Amino acid sequence: MSERKVLNKYYPPDFDPSKIPKLKLPKDRQYVVRLMAPFNMRCKTCGEYIYKGKKFNARKETVQNEAYLGLPIFRFYIKCTRCLAEITFKTDPENTDYTMEHGATRNFQAEKLLEEEEKRVQKEREDEELNNPMKVLENRTKDSKLEMEVLENLQELKDLNQRQAHVDFEAMLRQHRLSEEERQKQEQEEDERETAALVEESRKRRLLEDSDSEEEDAPAPPRPALRPNPTAILDEAPKAKRKAESWERSVGTLGSRPQLSGLVVVKKTDLDQSARRDPAASAPGAVHNGKAAGPAARAPGSSSLSQLGVYSDSDDSSGSN
Repeated sequence: MSERKVLNKYYPPDFDPSKIPKLKLPKDRQYVVRLMAPFNMRCKTCGEYIYKGKKFNARKETVQNEAYLGLPIFRFYIKCTRCLAEITFKTDPENTDYTMEHGATRNFQAEKLLEEEEKRVQKEREDEELNNPMKVLENRTKDSKLEMEVLENLQELKDLNQRQAHVDFEAMLRQHRLSEEERQKQEQEEDERETAALVEESRKRRLLEDSDSEEEDAPAPPRPALRPNPTAILDEAPKAKRKAESWERSVGTLGSRPQLSGLVVVKKTDLDQSARRDPAASAPGAVHNGKAAGPAARAPGSSSLSQLGVYSDSDDSSGSN
């Protein structure tokens, strides 16, 4: 395996390098290289942004008739990633940077432009002072005046710092912290009062709603039971009278004729005799021997049906029996 990595070559004793033919290649020939964009740029054709670090397959060539301290300058050709327009830039060994030639504009080079402007002004000043002694004196006067202004500003800043050195910043911070705590405490108390007021209001509203619902849902008081009206029998009297009249029309009345009145004799029962002996026992609703007495017997002649039950036959009919 080590033989495959041998870098030394064998040269025979009769090797003559002058006999090797030289290739006639053009000086401005181009090579295909792989590189990354050295700065951010924007295509002039389509406006596409090409960021620093974008990889391209570029063509490289040596710039003719340009060099810096014997160092050659190279030019690179790339294509836009969107419109395939050609963009070229070259090396700048003087500033250790790259220079945009055409096809795109370089972005974020404000600092570089400022540095170039400062260098240009400095170079113009040196050229003026080289051939004009009065200009040198004038520039020195301006520089001294500017230096005096800078020293005055610096002294003012020092005086301001000395005045502020006597200020107790810790006390100021402590006072600010106390005021902040008091303000937070006041806000908390106000929040508690508002919360208590809202709770009280909601409780009162709930009590009012509960009372209203209780009044609505409360059942009506029970009505007292109607007691029997003592005069209700008077309303029933016409009904009994109507029944008696209908009976009289169909059967006839007893004792309506004077010739038959002597034949009817009222039968005396044991109930009538006991009523005569004890009037209290014969009262309606009286209790006799643990049992309620029946309703009082109706007076004779109240109705035809009742009269038939209490009347007996005549003396003739009883004698025949």
